Amino acid sequence: RASHTSSLSRSAMSAVMFAQSASACRATPVGRKDFFKGQNLRASASRGVAKPKPIVFTAVKASGVNVEEVISQAPSAVSNSKTVAAVILGGGAGTRLYPLTKQRAKPAVPIGGAYRLIDVPMSNCLNSGISKMYILTQFNSVSLNRHLARTYNFGNGIMYGGNGFVEVLAATQTPGLGGKEWFQGTADAVRQYSWLFEDMKNKDVTDIIILSGDHLYRMDYMAFVAKHREVGADITIGCLPMDGERASDFGLMKIDDTGKIFEFAEKPEGDALLGMRVDTAVLGLDAETAKEKPYIASMGIYVFKKSSLVDLLNSAYPDDNDFGSEIIPRAANDGRHVQAYLFNDYWEDIGTIKSFFEANLNLAKNPPQFEFYDAKAPIYTSPRFLPPAKIVKCHVKDAIISHGCSLADCTVEDAIVGLRSQVGSKCVIKHAMIIGADYYESDEDKAKLLETGGVPVGIGAGSVISNAIIDKNARIGKNCVITNEKGVQDFVDEENGVYIRSGIVVILRNATIPDGTTI
Repeated sequence: RASHTSSLSRSAMSAVMFAQSASACRATPVGRKDFFKGQNLRASASRGVAKPKPIVFTAVKASGVNVEEVISQAPSAVSNSKTVAAVILGGGAGTRLYPLTKQRAKPAVPIGGAYRLIDVPMSNCLNSGISKMYILTQFNSVSLNRHLARTYNFGNGIMYGGNGFVEVLAATQTPGLGGKEWFQGTADAVRQYSWLFEDMKNKDVTDIIILSGDHLYRMDYMAFVAKHREVGADITIGCLPMDGERASDFGLMKIDDTGKIFEFAEKPEGDALLGMRVDTAVLGLDAETAKEKPYIASMGIYVFKKSSLVDLLNSAYPDDNDFGSEIIPRAANDGRHVQAYLFNDYWEDIGTIKSFFEANLNLAKNPPQFEFYDAKAPIYTSPRFLPPAKIVKCHVKDAIISHGCSLADCTVEDAIVGLRSQVGSKCVIKHAMIIGADYYESDEDKAKLLETGGVPVGIGAGSVISNAIIDKNARIGKNCVITNEKGVQDFVDEENGVYIRSGIVVILRNATIPDGTTI
């Protein structure tokens, strides 16, 4: 091909180089194909937006063989989403997830063997073409900040035309009224940084999507934004169709025949619950499903018109600190257009030890309700340079074994085994989650520990673990039994690294459980 290079016209060479660079970009996490020819483009076409004609560059070589590159300048997900910014709430103190949140923020809690909870909304944004992201943090944010810096570094944002960024906004004290207070709630957290929305680099932003950092789901946010814009709403709420069995655990809403919300109720029961029934077919469900799920519950994610958000936070309701229980219900009562957007797919709030445990184990089921393995919309995480898992003479069934693990002559069923986990011979791990480790210990280090009566990181030989979560870097000795056989619901022995919540045993991060211990 080099012999024909001189015969290529400059325009053709530019086209070829651009196509090659586009191909390279599509192979990287932040430059997926969705940003060039993604679903948002198809969605735009379906809404009647004319698709520009592609520009065709053609070069004719002396030999008469044509070299043709077709480069489409149709709107990409990036260009469609330049007017959208995302704000991801880093969560409160995470008391219901304690002790997993003892030294980390809720969104930094590991999930699925190799990921963090924050990876879910971050990846959904990237897959939706949203490249302007703020993350609000307050509690135990060190590991969350470290993970974000390692994973979502856009550099100078050139992949997004210079406009992409990920910025961590930590709770801080500032001069002026209320400036000495930390975040008082979801709305107050956004209020304290609302001046950023009017900053020069957000001059093109017209809509703000507010997301939670502790939910598990996969969603196209631009479809969410498109509905918000289509109906001209001030606020659009992501909603789940719900049956009567679970409805009382959520904040519910009533809608009119256009999907506009006019009434809210927080976890109603009895007659109050029955009074919140609506025709969910209005939001797109078929008649049979609408009959089975006659309630709509808030997902805790919202799209705000930027001008409305700034006005509601700073002028209309400056003393209200929560979106779900204060600002949004008041806005609806005062005549603002608050719209419902139906999301009829898997969604889980990872708010408690029980929900966290069940959501993780469900990932290992066949088929799973949610899967990280999706070529069209992958969930990204920190790049790690670890070897493949090493599994020797093991029985493994319905389990996820992460990279860097070493398992020998053991049984693993219905379990998650996280990064760098070391599982000794004759171990039985069933219905359990091993979060893994941050580092390896050398054979020499292990030998020294054993000589002095210490316990290496990992699961010692002959141990049985069931109905338990083993946090990072925990040291489980040989022949331990951690099963909560007596069914204790709540127990605290933090000094020895043991918690039981909702009947699930949690071994704390960096804890040591001596040989032969029974829990």
